[in-house]
Amino acid sequence: MSTFTQWISAFRLRTLFLAIAAVVLGSAMSWREGSFSITIFLIALLLAVAIQILANLANDLGDFQKGTDITGKRQGPTRALQSGKITQKEMKRAVVLFVILCVITGLALIWSATPFRDPSAAWIMVALGAACILAALFYTMGKHAYGYRGLGDLFAFLFFGPVPVIGTWFLHTHLINWQPVLPAIGLGLISSMILNINNMRDIDNDKTSGKITLAVKLGLPRAKVYHILMSLTSFTCFTGYNILFAVAPWYRYAYLLVFLLPLKILIEIRHKEGQALDPYLKQTSLAGFLLAVAFALLINV
Repeated sequence: MSTFTQWISAFRLRTLFLAIAAVVLGSAMSWREGSFSITIFLIALLLAVAIQILANLANDLGDFQKGTDITGKRQGPTRALQSGKITQKEMKRAVVLFVILCVITGLALIWSATPFRDPSAAWIMVALGAACILAALFYTMGKHAYGYRGLGDLFAFLFFGPVPVIGTWFLHTHLINWQPVLPAIGLGLISSMILNINNMRDIDNDKTSGKITLAVKLGLPRAKVYHILMSLTSFTCFTGYNILFAVAPWYRYAYLLVFLLPLKILIEIRHKEGQALDPYLKQTSLAGFLLAVAFALLINV
């Protein structure tokens, strides 16, 4: 019987920063627009965390079933199933439980945001919620897992950037416009940066196990160039938001100082590979969270 501590480890709490950041980002822009609901914020926060944990559990299960975690070459921390501390049966039950939790929380979130002016908007949100759950499940699970076909970066970008940020904005404001788009893209790129570091770390193991990530396709040197481009584009997106929507006063740009952390990471990973890249997963996730919090505070003062 697995313990509470083992399940907490399986949840991979260090990955939750960015899920929270997406809700903070969308809510901050809504606050600035004068449309903010504490109920929507709290339920959206719960849903974001639940979907991230679901993704982590499903990822653990899918990689174990495909043999990716048992090659002996994996560089990251030992996974729950890999360690034998949690059984496949227990993990499958946990995945089902979190799917149910995500469905209930998602429906509660949509209900709390009604009445929509257009009832079809509610169904669009239901469809997006279903897409988020499916994306969490089939990153590594199933015969056609997209994470094994080099599509993980694209899905990480979409479902931890534009979808949750713009979705949170819409639930608060009921508006569809360009205002949340640039920060949503910027945060989505940070999510892809986290996955890219993970995939650069495990590049040799993934090659051995047949997991064709974008890092495997590019090779380590070009994956690092790709990382630089994502970092610069993310910075440009956030700067662009200020120029378009919050150009003054000058101190509203101060949150951009958080990008010194991704810059530090870029410098330090230049000559690193394998296990040496692992600490930068948490650092990049933390940078995304700090960026969202600093952004939220400074655009609203």
